[in-house]
Amino acid sequence: MENKVIEVKELGIKDYKETWDYQEALFKSILDIKIKNRREETEEITPNYLLLVEHPHVYTLGKSGDMDNLLLSEAELAGKGATFYKINRGGDITYHGPGQIVGYPILDLDNFFTDIHKYLRFLEEMIILTLEEYGLKAERSEGETGVWLDVGTPFARKICAMGVRASRWVTMHGFALNVNANLGYFDNIIPCGIRGKAVTSLNVELGVKEVDMDEVKEKLLKHFKTLFEAQLTQKVV
Repeated sequence: MENKVIEVKELGIKDYKETWDYQEALFKSILDIKIKNRREETEEITPNYLLLVEHPHVYTLGKSGDMDNLLLSEAELAGKGATFYKINRGGDITYHGPGQIVGYPILDLDNFFTDIHKYLRFLEEMIILTLEEYGLKAERSEGETGVWLDVGTPFARKICAMGVRASRWVTMHGFALNVNANLGYFDNIIPCGIRGKAVTSLNVELGVKEVDMDEVKEKLLKHFKTLFEAQLTQKVV
């Protein structure tokens, strides 16, 4: 039986490792239900979650990433008030920090569709449609993850990074949209292992000091709900 209800959990500003552990716990709880249903031929409904969070300064490296793409030593990281983690998502290195909306959908895709490529395209489309509401033409870039502006030009720049993990059609990790991000922190890495490509933020593109984060979240959730044909319930954790 499909469950298209997604519980949106607003975590506020939360440590990366603490959030990762929370993701893993929710991820495992869904997997446990699926394993039990298969073994015992039961039909317990699996829940779905979307975590929305801002992290203190942190760099994360995906399982296929290259440590050489982190340009700081441990001492330099500490000096910048940043932490670093090797994690179990796809993709290379990225940065998370204040002014960035990070979303972690922990979904049982058996409740929606069993197609990981379609899932990634939906996440990208949610970002593209949201940025369109701000007058920006965002696009996918062939062979590169995430969402970009001015694709195919010397001025191409990434505004949203993505990296996911899936097991038995249950997802974790997700997207990071730069809204009011301090772009200087990206200078300490080769973002996603791609040399010569710039990174940008919504406030920079709009030429304003700050964009309302809650307004951006509302737009993201509106498109997320439509694309996944889901019912959203919200909870502040």
